[in-house]
Amino acid sequence: MSIEAKNLSKQYGAQIAVNSLNFSAQLGEIVGFLGPNGAGKSTSLKMLVGLIQPSSGEAYIAGNRVNTDSIELKKQIGYLAEDNPVYSEMYVKEFLSFIASIHQIPQDRIQEVIQLTGLTLEQNKKIHTLSKGYQQRVGIAQAILHNPSILILDEPTSGLDPNQMEEIRALILSLKPGRTILFSSHILSEVEAICDRLLIINHGVLQADCSMEEAKAFPGGISQLFQEKTKSK
Repeated sequence: MSIEAKNLSKQYGAQIAVNSLNFSAQLGEIVGFLGPNGAGKSTSLKMLVGLIQPSSGEAYIAGNRVNTDSIELKKQIGYLAEDNPVYSEMYVKEFLSFIASIHQIPQDRIQEVIQLTGLTLEQNKKIHTLSKGYQQRVGIAQAILHNPSILILDEPTSGLDPNQMEEIRALILSLKPGRTILFSSHILSEVEAICDRLLIINHGVLQADCSMEEAKAFPGGISQLFQEKTKSK
């Protein structure tokens, strides 16, 4: 199942947050959406999942146009927002059970996802008592609970220590089979470690769309490519 952006733009008053974004991501790909803070990554992802309406252009999931009312299409998408909006006073299993009830998912699926995301020992703890890394696991768990074929993650390792980052990277890689995964980041090493393709955005404009091999072959490597594409003009 594919993701596609066609001339996708978002403008707030005189400010252009995203300007004519064009790219696609295919089944079985992990695509990194890389850019500095404020580059337009989160706004782009929110348009792709139908949370906000684009000012112009269109987003497509499996050839179907996304809009803010496309409930059936959204059921095919798993989304983790940058601020990971979980109910922190709930217990892990209680929260996932609540999400399952919204999606009308059998309760036995909850235990599958708890095991998959490494939350077995934490399932009876309140979310606010967990480390940031385990809270991110809860966020990913709710995103995959309905077994979506599209997974969109906004800064999934933001604020984590190196060990936690490595664990979340491994988890994302384990979710790759049978899915299209798009995730945003501003961390070069994270994208280099797990992505098949790389998108670089700056000031709302897509500056690069290339394979990871092409990015690594750039003179100076990915770091130099990122610097070239995001330097002030």
